[in-house]
Amino acid sequence: MKCLLPFLLLVIACKSSAPVAPPPPPASPPPPPPPPPPPPPPPPPPPPPGSATLALVDSFVDPIFVTAPPADSQRIFVVEQAGRVLVLHHDSTQTRPFLDITGKISADGERGLLSLAFHPQYATNGRFYVYLTATNGDLRIVRYNVSATDPDSADPATADTVLKIAHQLAENHNGGQLQFGPDGMLWAATGDGGGAGDPEGNGQNKHALLGKLLRLNVDGASGYTIPADNPFKNDTSAAPEIWSWGLRNPWRFSFDRLNGDLYIADVGQDLYEEVDIAPTAVQRGRGRNYGWNVMEGTHCYLVTTCSATGMSAPILDYPHTGGACSITGGYVYRGQSAPSLTGLYLYSDYCAGFVRAFKFTGNGITDAHDITAQLDPGNAVSSFGEDAKGDVYIMTLNGPVYRIVGAP
Repeated sequence: MKCLLPFLLLVIACKSSAPVAPPPPPASPPPPPPPPPPPPPPPPPPPPPGSATLALVDSFVDPIFVTAPPADSQRIFVVEQAGRVLVLHHDSTQTRPFLDITGKISADGERGLLSLAFHPQYATNGRFYVYLTATNGDLRIVRYNVSATDPDSADPATADTVLKIAHQLAENHNGGQLQFGPDGMLWAATGDGGGAGDPEGNGQNKHALLGKLLRLNVDGASGYTIPADNPFKNDTSAAPEIWSWGLRNPWRFSFDRLNGDLYIADVGQDLYEEVDIAPTAVQRGRGRNYGWNVMEGTHCYLVTTCSATGMSAPILDYPHTGGACSITGGYVYRGQSAPSLTGLYLYSDYCAGFVRAFKFTGNGITDAHDITAQLDPGNAVSSFGEDAKGDVYIMTLNGPVYRIVGAP
């Protein structure tokens, strides 16, 4: 053991003199956690109180008009271009058509069964009138009576042609609207006969019934008579049926049910669409010239300068921008379902699919704005309609018919 002691001391001394390794560097701190994902975008705000929206009523085949008999708050009638009229009870579509003249008319392109108007005394006389294009292309206003035994069926045997107008140059520009005015007269809007630019000059020809707004008294046993206050009843310079002229294709017109003002949406040629207003205070445009084919909207047609002397300018026109191509006129809203729209005139464009509105002040317009965000039917807007309560409808040729209602 004594011999080992020096050795152990030497070993201990060697160990104690050996360099000591430095401690390892401290570990790097862990990377911070990734930031949390951004919160999802908030849902779109609810519609403002009192705004409007569309409620689907039902879908049809090429719906082109909606109307109802006076004071009939239970039913609406939907016109299909091919020749059927469907009746709905409380939005329930009846299986059997009210009227079916499919195959008996021309119904392609802009032709077809184009509108329907119930006589103001429909509840007692059962008369209603349709505007159609005959198989040869002529325009016809035909009177029917409701069935004596079934209020949901017309009597086809009672068909009586009230007026026919030759229209064989082209298939387009047929007009197509019938409305009974506040005066009890039947008003009808005709197109200029078709072909670009009114090649036959019908718009400015006061002896032609094309390109006009006509006003007829249909209270007789058959046919029509000329109302005593028509502007040309005793004037051989124009056809006595004419109320106003200078229109290109007034596809839809309407009367404000509150004050009787007349609104005409006239389809333009290549550049502009227009809305004309003829207030009750100025005899709803009696004897007025709306300018076509000298004017397109507020602009000279095809020339840089022209004389618009004696012509009435539209209250509004808009250009063919943003896909716009053909105005579809509507109604001044007087319903109860969407009170935020009260007093606004609604209109659309067949190609662009927007819905716009403005308010007529008597001398001009105010509150002009786009309401497509609320009412978005899509394109191919074929018509507006109005029921006996004043509720307004929008439809497209794709099939759906919508009622304008208040947003929830």
